[in-house]
Amino acid sequence: MREFSVPASATVSAEENLTDMVWANADRFATTVSFRRRIEGTWIDVTAADFAAQVMAVAKGLIAAGIEPGDRIALMSRTRYEWSLFDFALWAAGAVSVPIDETASIEQIEWVLTDSGARAVIVEDAAHRRRVDSVVSRLPEVGHLWHIEGPSAETGAAGAVDELTALGGAIANSTVRTRRREVRADQLATLIYTSDATGHAKGCELTHRNLLAQVRAEIAAHPTLLEPGNSVLMSLPMSQIFARTIAICAVYARTTLGHTSHTAGLLSDLGTYRPTFIPTVPRIFEKIYEGARSQAVAGGRGSVFDGAEETAIAYSRAVDGGGASVQLRLRHAMYDRLVYRRLRAMLGGRCLAVISGGAQLSEALTHFFRGAGVPILEGYGLSETSSAACVNRLDDTRIGTVGRPMAGVTVRIADDDEVLIKGEIVARGYWNNAAAGDAAMRDGWFHTGDLGALDTAGFLTITGRKKEIIVTAGGRKVVPATLEERVRLHPLVSRCMVVGDRRPFVGALITLDAAAITAWQANRGMAGTGIDALAKDPDLLRELQRAVDQANEAVSATESIKRFRVLVEDFSEANGDLTPDRRLQRVAIARSRALEIEAIYRS
Repeated sequence: MREFSVPASATVSAEENLTDMVWANADRFATTVSFRRRIEGTWIDVTAADFAAQVMAVAKGLIAAGIEPGDRIALMSRTRYEWSLFDFALWAAGAVSVPIDETASIEQIEWVLTDSGARAVIVEDAAHRRRVDSVVSRLPEVGHLWHIEGPSAETGAAGAVDELTALGGAIANSTVRTRRREVRADQLATLIYTSDATGHAKGCELTHRNLLAQVRAEIAAHPTLLEPGNSVLMSLPMSQIFARTIAICAVYARTTLGHTSHTAGLLSDLGTYRPTFIPTVPRIFEKIYEGARSQAVAGGRGSVFDGAEETAIAYSRAVDGGGASVQLRLRHAMYDRLVYRRLRAMLGGRCLAVISGGAQLSEALTHFFRGAGVPILEGYGLSETSSAACVNRLDDTRIGTVGRPMAGVTVRIADDDEVLIKGEIVARGYWNNAAAGDAAMRDGWFHTGDLGALDTAGFLTITGRKKEIIVTAGGRKVVPATLEERVRLHPLVSRCMVVGDRRPFVGALITLDAAAITAWQANRGMAGTGIDALAKDPDLLRELQRAVDQANEAVSATESIKRFRVLVEDFSEANGDLTPDRRLQRVAIARSRALEIEAIYRS
């Protein structure tokens, strides 16, 4: 058993809460630019005083609407300025925010609203409203449905900010001040619904103390990134805890925050916003690399790019090894003019570093970007740890690891190699699920379900996963069993194994039920057709696609199976694919069917 601890940089007092930072900034740094909002293609400044006034106005509207302390309010939207505005306004009114992923299925929306007992829902647009409307009629607890974008001819609804501001006009500012000061550090701030291998997502209970401890630990880890005058552009879903905590950090540290949901236009937004650091997931940098290399090859500069890549990796490795040789430094300077500057310009030209969460980026790509002047700081955490528990720092990085523990965090490797975490960042439990909380948080330690190793300097390496949850390259958590069991409902399917760990999307391997396939062939006059040919038969593939489509209805678009491959041989215990109790041996299958899995992502 190995353990490593980092002392806390600051403790959270019992009287503190997340809204304190809003009024502290407005009182002491009123003209500081807290946000930049993109309105009709232009970035518009929002000062600390402006933001506090808007938070006050919306909080007054929430109180006027009858929202009481402790009420859960759901928020479903793409990443935008109003996410941060509503977060702080809800906390100022004493309420609890409940994020819903904007790609969530109707089934997932209903579960979150039902389990949380949400009193109101805030949606972004008419499309989101239609999905929520389809379940709200069955949920009498939901008394309000507010619509961020408005007025809308389709719904007749005013915009939520304007509607609530008008509604709260008669409420005194002192009412909000009293309400927010009654909120204590150990009161619930948000419920984050996180995927779980048993089926329904669990509502992770994060308090004001949890999130404040996380914010202070992140600022201690990244003092040159999270400081006044710097800027961050948030493109990740604000329904995820990683994005939420970085956004709160920016407000706390007076680092200017921008929001964008235009993934396809992210590079354009980076060019106009010009952030000093970027929170992201590995897939973004895989796409930047793939795009830059393809562009170079198409322009007849493929060999130049290859040379630049080799040099950047060698240069980064040399940094870890004590320093680059004169020859390597000269070669690096040449490629900086030819290639690296262009890569940095793609990120806006001012980026000091990238903080990456979700799945791990390959070591080679991490070295490549660092060698090109864009350090990627990988970390590790979960919703239950209020985001990051460990992180690499600008001045303290070991590529291939997820860094050392954050301030105030202790990491222990159990006898079975499971990663255990202790600290103020650890959630207090799961909403309406005390048994799950007791199982995950034992003896003061959160049992992550992940396997890892700590070196003597305290750097953590994640080596595997005890729980069967896939994390895509985009950082999305996917529960394979949910999809697999639904695909298996089709009579022609014997087994299904979902793949996609550290991959750009979710795929699946499907095997066929021998008896059902024989009957299916006979009915179509295909008796005797070899399985190789049958696996490519258009009629069969359409049948299997229907099975996949039906399974996808239970999950969000980003968790859906995008492609599948039919295997000519079923999984069996004899060849090591199944355990004696007929469960999938995922690691063994991934190894033995590696070529088939690769084919999913090549096609």
